[in-house]
Order: sequence, then C-alpha cells, then structure tokens
Amino acid sequence: MRVPVSWLREFVDVPLDVTPEDVHAALVSVGFEEETIHGFGLSGPIVVGRVLEFTPEPQSNGKTINWCQVDVGEPEPRGIVCGAHNFIVGDKVVVSLPGAVLPGPFPIAARTTYGHVSDGMIASARELGLGEEHDGILRLASLGLDPEVGADATALLGLDDWAVEINVTPDRGYAFSIRGVAREYAHATGAAFRDPALTVTPEEGTGFDVVIDDRAPIRGRIGATVFVTRVVRGIDAGRPTPPWMIARLILAGIRSISLVVDITNYVMLELGQPIHGYDLDALSGGLVVRRAEVGEKIVTLDDQTRILDPQDLLIADGSGPIGLAGVMGGASTEIGATTTNVLVEAANFDPISIARTARRHKLPSEASRRFERGVDPAIADASAARVVELLVQLAGGQADPQGSRLFDVAPREPIVLPDGYIVGLVGADYSDVEILRSLTDIGGLIEPIDHALSVTPPSWRPDLTDKATLAEEVARIVGYDRIPAVLPTAPPGRGLSRSQRLRRSAAQLLASTGHTEVLSYPFVSQRANDAFGGSVPGAVPAIRLANPLDGEAPFLRTSLLPGLIEIARRNLSRGLVDLAVYEIGSVFRPEAGARYASGDLPSGIIRPTSSELADLLGSIPPQPLRLGALFTGAAIVKQPGQPGVQHGIADAIDAARQVGHALGATITARQGSHHSFHPGRTAELFFGDRSVGFAGELLPALAGELDLPRVTAVLELELGLLIELAATEVSPTAIAAYPAATQDLSLVLGAQVSAGEVLSAIVEGAGPLLEVAHLVDDYRGQGIPEGAKSLTFALRFRAVDRTLTAAEATEAKLAGAAVAAGRFGASIRE
Repeated sequence: MRVPVSWLREFVDVPLDVTPEDVHAALVSVGFEEETIHGFGLSGPIVVGRVLEFTPEPQSNGKTINWCQVDVGEPEPRGIVCGAHNFIVGDKVVVSLPGAVLPGPFPIAARTTYGHVSDGMIASARELGLGEEHDGILRLASLGLDPEVGADATALLGLDDWAVEINVTPDRGYAFSIRGVAREYAHATGAAFRDPALTVTPEEGTGFDVVIDDRAPIRGRIGATVFVTRVVRGIDAGRPTPPWMIARLILAGIRSISLVVDITNYVMLELGQPIHGYDLDALSGGLVVRRAEVGEKIVTLDDQTRILDPQDLLIADGSGPIGLAGVMGGASTEIGATTTNVLVEAANFDPISIARTARRHKLPSEASRRFERGVDPAIADASAARVVELLVQLAGGQADPQGSRLFDVAPREPIVLPDGYIVGLVGADYSDVEILRSLTDIGGLIEPIDHALSVTPPSWRPDLTDKATLAEEVARIVGYDRIPAVLPTAPPGRGLSRSQRLRRSAAQLLASTGHTEVLSYPFVSQRANDAFGGSVPGAVPAIRLANPLDGEAPFLRTSLLPGLIEIARRNLSRGLVDLAVYEIGSVFRPEAGARYASGDLPSGIIRPTSSELADLLGSIPPQPLRLGALFTGAAIVKQPGQPGVQHGIADAIDAARQVGHALGATITARQGSHHSFHPGRTAELFFGDRSVGFAGELLPALAGELDLPRVTAVLELELGLLIELAATEVSPTAIAAYPAATQDLSLVLGAQVSAGEVLSAIVEGAGPLLEVAHLVDDYRGQGIPEGAKSLTFALRFRAVDRTLTAAEATEAKLAGAAVAAGRFGASIRE
C-alpha cells in the first residue's frame, strides 16, 4: 500500500517537518513492514509560464520546431525551443528552468539547439511524471487551471508530495486504505485521528431494483451481503481530473484514466471500499447478483472475452452479465466520454468467491485485492456518498434520489476477555487503563462484566475473532518493546521425549565425528525405489503422487539412499569429492495390497474430531524413521608423512556402531546381500537377533552409472526401530580405576564363517571381564589349510574391583575360544 503524505495529513496530524523515514518508523512500530519511498523526482525551479509568441522554423531533417518567447515572471522573457505544436499564444504552461531536474533524472540546462540557445524546457505531462500522455506539452488550461505566471508549478500540480509504501499482511485488509493507515499512524504516534467516513452524510436511494440471487453459495456463504447504489445525473465526463487527484493517484500506484474512473479509484484508496460506476443509460433494467450459467461469456473492461465458470459471481442486468463481481466490470456498461448519467455501486462480496474468480481468470485487480482480504461492510454507504459528492463537485453532476440499499450483515458477536488474561498471555505488565485505551482506539465497543470485559470488535476488523487476537492488539498498540525478552520456565515433566532425545543424540554424534547432515527431497523415480527400496527390485510398493512437482520423480521414497546419491552427485559435480554425509528422515513403506487415500478433508476452522483424526491417520502409509549415510573420496587426506585413506565399507559399519553406541545398542555386522551392493562387501546389521539395516559398497557398475566413484559406501539404519529396542536410558561408563590386561587370540576355522559371528561367540564366552574385543587380522595363505582362514582378535580384560592376573585374563580368553570352537569348529592357532 502506497500512502501519499498529503493525503494522510487530511485524516491524522502529521508534523510538517516529518520525514519519510519517520512515517515508516511509526508504521513499523504497529506491525507493518517497511517497503520503499516514492516521489516524483523533481527538484529546482519549475514554474508557470505564459507563451508570449512563437515562430515555427522548419528544419533540414523534416521536423518543424517552434522558437518561443515565454514569460516566467522575470523582467525579460525566456527563449525556449519547443518541438510540440499543441499550444497557442497566451497558453499557460509548465517551464523547467536551468538547474531543474525532471524524473529520470533529467537535468535541465541552457543549451544550444537548432541554432538557438534554449533557456529551459516547456514540459509535457509525461516529462513531469503525471502520466504516459505525450501528445504535446501540458497546457494548464486543460486541467482547469489559471495560475499566476511565475508560480511554483510543483506545488500547483501536487508534484512536491511523496508517499511511503508498506507491506500489508492478508489479515489486515483495512490497511489497504488511507483511512486505515491514518488510524494506525494515530495508534503509533498518539496523533489525533479524523475518520473520513464521518465527513459525508449517506442518503439512502430508492427506486432502483437490485436482487441478490445466489443459488450456489460457496461453503454456505452468500456472494453479496451489502449492495448500495446511487444515481448521479448530468455529469460532464470530459472534464479534466484535478491535478492534485492525479498526483495522489500516481503516488498511490494507480494511473489516471478519466474523471469518473479516477473518482471511483480515489474513493477506493481513501476509504478502502472498491467502487464501480455504470453508464446508467446503457443498463437494461435493474441489477441481479447471481452465479454464472454454464457457457456464459462476458467482455470485460480490458476487451477480453471470458468464458465464465458456474462459481463466478456476476453482476447482471436484463441483457446478461455486465461485470465480474468484485473483480472487473464489463465493457457494455463502461463509462465513456459521452456518459451523462452514472450509477454508483458500493457492495461487499464474499472474500473466498472473489479470490477464486480472480485466480480462475488470472485477473487480479485493486478491487479483488481488497475484497479477498475483507472490506468493512459498514463503509459502503459512506463510500457511495463520497463518490456522489465528488461527481457533483468535480463533474458538475446532480445527485438523484434514485438508488437502493441491501444490507444483510450479522452484528459482530462480543468477545469475553477475562481479567488478567492479556498480562498472563503476553507476559507484560499492562495496566487496566492501557488495555481499555488500546481496545477503544482500535474501535472496539467495551462493556464491563463480572471479572471480565465484553469487547465487540469493529466492523473493519474481521481478524479479531477471540481473546487471543485482542491480546495481540493490546501488545501491538502499547508497543512491542514492552514485551520482556525472557524465556518462560518450562513446567515440570516437559521437554524432549525419549525418542526425540535419542534421535538428537544420534545426529549429534555423527556431526561431532566429521559427518555432515543433509536434507533431500522425498520424491524419487520408480527406478530409484526399485534399486534401494528393498532386497528384490519391484518388491516394495510405492506411493505415487496425484500431482507431483516433477514428472520424473512422482513417487514417495522407500529409502533414503536415492536422495543421498543425488546430493553426492551434485557435490561431486562442483568439485567436492571427499564426502561423509548423513540424513535422518522418514520413508514411506506402504503395505502390499493396501489402498491409501483421503476423502474430503475436515474444515480447517475447527478442531477435527477423534474419528476424523483416526481416518486421516489411516489414509497415509507407514512412515518409519531411518538414518542413511554415504561415504566417498578420502577419509584421511594425503599429506606429508601420511598416506591417504579412502572411504569404504568399514566407515559405513563404524558409523552404524557409533549410532548404536549413542542409543545404548550394540550393533553387529554379518555378511549380507543386497541387489545394489557389492556382493563381497555387504553387511547386514543386527541388534541382537533383529535386522536393523544394511551397510556396504555400491556395485561398481551401478556407481559408474550414477556418476559416482567406483568405491562408494552407503549405510541405512532403521533408526525408529533401534530407538524402540534400545535401552531405556543410556548410562555413562565409569572410568576404570584398575589397569587392563591385553591378549590376542588367533583362531583357525572355515573360510565361510562370518568374523562377526565368531566375535560374538568370543564375547559371550569370555564373560564380564572382557572390556573390548575387535578383529585385527584375517589371514589366508601359507600355513593355513585350504578352505580355512585365521582370524586374530585383540582382547582387553579389566576388573572393576582388582588388578587382574595374567592367569585370569588367559582363562577368560580360553573360555571365549571354547564357545567359538563349539559353534564353528575353531581351533587356536599355534
């Protein structure tokens, strides 16, 4: 919304020395967003001149210029070269003298042209910023002006004004008017506000037929609740629009069209009520507000033929549609240069209906912007009266008693505001006087009741619907600086849930060990789901979106890996080749044969019932929480004295074990298989006997197809399942007070036996004295029978209450070896 300051001053006391920055600061303090400042960009001497004489001089280029002598109120006239021909001797014009600057910027100086020294410039309306007309110079008589020669033309034409622009949020439609912004400026500064709606006296017209016949209301809301018409006869539609009105309209972002249209736009900006004017003599009978019939058409004011939708709200007469209600009028009843009698319409239309029509026809307008945000239903009478007043004053018309008034708006329901509610909600110590003054200033009607206030919101504030919105208004009017910057104390028993804490622990542990968290889109192709969604291609069903953002990726992901692969490809294409990234998110795993769909969604204005919530939850597929990771490039970068170490399956398995450690769950790896993983470098991950994920390296051929390095390791864990199965609480391990005893154990066994299973057997047999055990060597070769291998494990033993002897450590080691021998036929390597 652009607000010319001279217009603002009519309704609120704005100091003469105020700056645009001051006005912006005041409006920001009451919740508006500052945009920019607008002006005409003129400076220097721009005065009224009178053409004393001129001599046409044909030029060799075929152009004829006029060598003019112009009186600008100085002892001697000025000689000025002018290329326009639309003036005569005696005409008063606007002269830009040397030193002036016109919009552009375009500085004016005395210069030699066409054999003369042109001592200034006679300006056109476009050169002054008053419009796009450039048929010649601006003749002040065409604007109905006869000022003194030498007078300041910028003040005469309103070109010394400026406007501030603010961003108006959708819930504050009342601020799409000078009236609304003036009231807000008064809230911010304490200046006196004068409501322009009270300066006119509405008169109810009679005798003009208007019928509201909305047979197909949207969501039960009638399309029009207010419809006021007035008639003005005998206007002179060819009269010029006053320059002060043109200047204000331009600063407000609306171009001048004609006097009658300019008046309706002016009142819309002033009071916030869109107004439409009809050529009364072009109407056929009365007006009907109705929905469009199938196949109906209308030619709108932009000369476009539009095919109407049955939900479009129309204004019609006996001839058919003559306007899209609240959006744009029809060409058949347009006011033109020959119009003498005008029907003024001020109505209030349903916001939803207007918004849908404007979007359906791709036809946004100043009227629809206001209607879809909510227009004050009580302002229609005053707005119509204001248009009539201006048509009489400026167009020479005569107000006619003919007209109509339909008003079907329910009174606002009062809101009960309990004592102490605002202070308790906002946290600021507001006095009763401040609360009463704030609610009164915004237009509320207040009545004290037992331990509360009954507050009836004003008609222009449809956003005030409950006690919380009233509390917000008090906080806004008194000042946001009064709200203390103190975080409230959380009630006992609140905070993160166990699941949230463990999920956060897993993420923080990976981040702290050099991994980077990423976030990918959940939309993938069928091929990506088949590659990573299950152990067999096509075995896992996927949810297809009805309206996908990308036609190449219409399915919801069944695995996190496709998204991580896309992120890796993007980083690799930009030269980032060493990656260790992870993501925690949901995947979508529909059950085979199940159908997931939702019917009509419940209304968003009331809380859904328990059964409605159950139906909604039943209409979506299971969404388990997972953790995925991808590793490629160097885990340790090559540097002096340190060879590079590349990422591989060991990093994926280690990341899984770190996550398990953070959750209090011991994860073990066993030889596994996956159709997209390298067959010899794939591990299935277990917590106890439950499979909780996979880790491995992608098939080299698949990695090449995906433009990834040959060795690319990936990990996917069922994080939600791990959290569910993990220990209730993760307890820290006490620092040992006694020294450890270390021993190695080498076992010879069949090459087909998994090292992880052997390690589990050793841990089980060694008992509580075993603190740490891990594989350090896998040897196959000389000295080992064919078809066998030697696995060496490093073992660390410790007791919490004493120093272990070598015999105790050996006994525990041999106990572990005995379990491995019993299960896998392992023997101790000599």
